[in-house]
Amino acid sequence: MNFWFYCLIYLSVLASVSTEGEKEKVKEAMEKNQVVPDVLPKAPENLLEVQYGSAKVKLGNVLSPASVASPPKVFWNGDDNSFYTVCMIDPDAPSRTNHKAREWQHWLVGNIPGNKIEQGEVICPYAGATPPPGTGLHRYVIVVYKQPGKIDFNEPRITPAGGNRAKFSVSTFASKYKLGDPLAGNFFQAKSD
Repeated sequence: MNFWFYCLIYLSVLASVSTEGEKEKVKEAMEKNQVVPDVLPKAPENLLEVQYGSAKVKLGNVLSPASVASPPKVFWNGDDNSFYTVCMIDPDAPSRTNHKAREWQHWLVGNIPGNKIEQGEVICPYAGATPPPGTGLHRYVIVVYKQPGKIDFNEPRITPAGGNRAKFSVSTFASKYKLGDPLAGNFFQAKSD
């Protein structure tokens, strides 16, 4: 019995070490690529798993616009009795040096039960990365927030055919709805093909 007790303690220590290592990787990558402070005041403590088919988002890796044309699979440790918001933005619109349209809203889904994003309320439908030619690499930041409860969002709904996606602020949105800091986050980079 003592053997199993010590095994459980060892495994819990390993889990906490990897979590601390993960937190540091997220913080380091987001600060190095200036996601903090350009988009978020501080880095999320958890890595958000984001998968586009066979392409995995890895804290700033470069993906082609074609590979991110459809919505990704997004995974986080969601509580089935809680609600979450997922947001994807481009802070580099129209370019990283001329970001007058910062932040370009690519996706916003709220009132997600647990981690069932398909059951959430779509405020802004997904639009893949479409950086203009000659504007270099753009950062695409994806974050998830845990909501304090179900929210009656009074945001303008954006349709797939149009709507104003420019000058959105995920930090202002989070503050308005009392979402606190992001639970998890990740980002990739893309440039025009």
